[in-house]
Amino acid sequence: MELPADYAERVYAGVLGKVIGVYLGRPFEGWTYQMIQERLGDVEYYVHDRLNMPLIVTDDDISGTFTFLRALEDHGCSADIGAREIGESWLNYLIRERTVLWWGGLGNSTEHTAYLRLANGIEAPESGSMDLNGQVVAEQIGAQIFIDGWAMVSPGAPEQAVRMAEAAARVSHDGEAVYGAVVLAAMEAMAFVERDTNKLLDHALGYIPADSVIATMIGDIRNWHAREKDWRATRELIEANYGYDKYGGNCHMVPNHGLIIHSLLHGEDDFSETMKIINTCGWDTDCNSGNVGCLMGIKEGLAGIDAGLNKGFDWRGPVADRIYIPTADGGRGISDCATEADHIVRMGQVLSGSVSEPPKDGAQFHFSYPGSLQGFQLREGEGEIANALQADGRRGLEILGVGPIRIGTPVFTPSKATAKFFEKAGYALMASPRLFPGQKLEARVLGDGSVTANLYVSCYGEDDEPLTLEGGAQTLSAAGTVFSWTLPPTPGPIFDVGLRLEGTGVRDGVCLDWLGWSGTPEVTFSRPSHGGSMWRRAWVDGVDNLQAWRHFPEMLRLVHNRGIGLAMQGTREWRDYVVRAKLRPHLVSRAGIAARVQGMTRWYGLLLKHPGRLQLVRMCHQETVLAEVDLDWVLGDPVELALEVDGNRLSGRVNGQPVLEAQDDVLDAGAIAGVIEEGRLELQEITVGAVKAS
Repeated sequence: MELPADYAERVYAGVLGKVIGVYLGRPFEGWTYQMIQERLGDVEYYVHDRLNMPLIVTDDDISGTFTFLRALEDHGCSADIGAREIGESWLNYLIRERTVLWWGGLGNSTEHTAYLRLANGIEAPESGSMDLNGQVVAEQIGAQIFIDGWAMVSPGAPEQAVRMAEAAARVSHDGEAVYGAVVLAAMEAMAFVERDTNKLLDHALGYIPADSVIATMIGDIRNWHAREKDWRATRELIEANYGYDKYGGNCHMVPNHGLIIHSLLHGEDDFSETMKIINTCGWDTDCNSGNVGCLMGIKEGLAGIDAGLNKGFDWRGPVADRIYIPTADGGRGISDCATEADHIVRMGQVLSGSVSEPPKDGAQFHFSYPGSLQGFQLREGEGEIANALQADGRRGLEILGVGPIRIGTPVFTPSKATAKFFEKAGYALMASPRLFPGQKLEARVLGDGSVTANLYVSCYGEDDEPLTLEGGAQTLSAAGTVFSWTLPPTPGPIFDVGLRLEGTGVRDGVCLDWLGWSGTPEVTFSRPSHGGSMWRRAWVDGVDNLQAWRHFPEMLRLVHNRGIGLAMQGTREWRDYVVRAKLRPHLVSRAGIAARVQGMTRWYGLLLKHPGRLQLVRMCHQETVLAEVDLDWVLGDPVELALEVDGNRLSGRVNGQPVLEAQDDVLDAGAIAGVIEEGRLELQEITVGAVKAS
């Protein structure tokens, strides 16, 4: 598979199109065409404000698309990945009844049904089979809405995209749902090298049975479109012949797939017109619009999305690349379109055998894609920001205005109000901060000598009030000034990071070339003396009950009734470190701490096992005990555990004394966690720090 020259940019356009489509259709998801006409008219642009909703939301279409694709990377980036491996990743990244999915119950929500099958030991693809779950459940829309990533790692290689997309779809779906997913995956993969919609359809139809409902419906829609150019008239034919009344369940694949094909044909390669049609038609608007937006982004590129500016539609500006992806991998909860595109591009490169260095030495914010803002917005002062070419041909973030100006981007839940809104709206924002005290924050900034710049972080204070800390002040130069600041302790989680500028030269323009961070945190998590709650939200909750009540003496109380639960914090950027914890286990099967946590089923753990054992374990979808000894410990007594991960060397200490060692190289990075298996665990304090030289 040879990658197109503009592969990375086209992936970014596909991610953008997906996100724009979801945000456009989300506020009126489930409405009929008639309801939309009565209340909104034709949907030509974002309508969230008319329905009193935020634009940037948590949504299963975004979360599932960019989460389930991680199975590829976790399983060695093999094009032969199967449904069983993807099902394993469902169990890793999903937190039961909390993340990604609509948890509507067995036999009601297709994805929830499949999750329960997986959790009960039924492997994929049987977990999604029609024989097990019935036709109506198996043929709902989810197989289609999560499928885009498999195409984006397969540019110009539809056979590969179809093989992986079908494996992913069969984790939870079967029958016509799989055929619809296959058609879209093939079209999106081919869209990297072919722009003609009819040629894309011709090619995609070769991968599904000619007598399937999906294939028959596509043929009908193409015939109707050939005879009738009024999209409203052909929409009526779809409703009459393939409407919701013909199929069971909550949100069937067939009617919605029909609207996708319909909008692509009538949209005639115009991103804005196609988005208007798919959203005005109704039904599952965010799902349909997200798939259409991704395909159109890949096919027409950034120029196609930006052509909306000629009609007064700024699709990208309000979004500013921002995405929320709440999963058990909390460090990816706050993300952006460029970051997700980078991950996809990397996987596509590995599959093609042509891996290249990441932009700007892997800086988290590099602005290398045209127009990319990576979540940066004006926080303070008067001015504007835009992506622009620098004199050296690299892209950066250009800042113009009247100083002082502060620009920033979120690295954690941006407010308590945001968190509460999403909880009420159905998809909670579970995320860990991306940035912590002890890490080195760095940036490169270009400007003239009249401008002084500071790096800054905003964190939560004692009562969740926002506090701002600044460091690394320097005067700018046209050649570029590199900033470096080791972050000090903060009273609460860091939620925003950026740059503060002051001086007359801001009027002439300042360029942020890149911004990023590195290093091991030096941080202690303990019970705060204040009444704020954002410190508690920083723990990604993978237990049945995570309590942090004021009258408890401990920091956190973990209660889990069945199996293993985790309370997690940190990111996959953490590699070599020591995690120490003061804890008290009560009525547990096992309890302890974990390092290099990459979700619910990927971590190393130092676990007290009742009665009288200590284990060093690797959990990588299946558990392996790496080392084990007898240990005299008692339920209800306090214990201090320390787990050190340094390269492939793992070591565990109890009350300061070395007890267990092992070597293992399966997991190379990840967050920390408190671990509980069936019982109650008190976590008094957890500390993370660098490995000390021996």
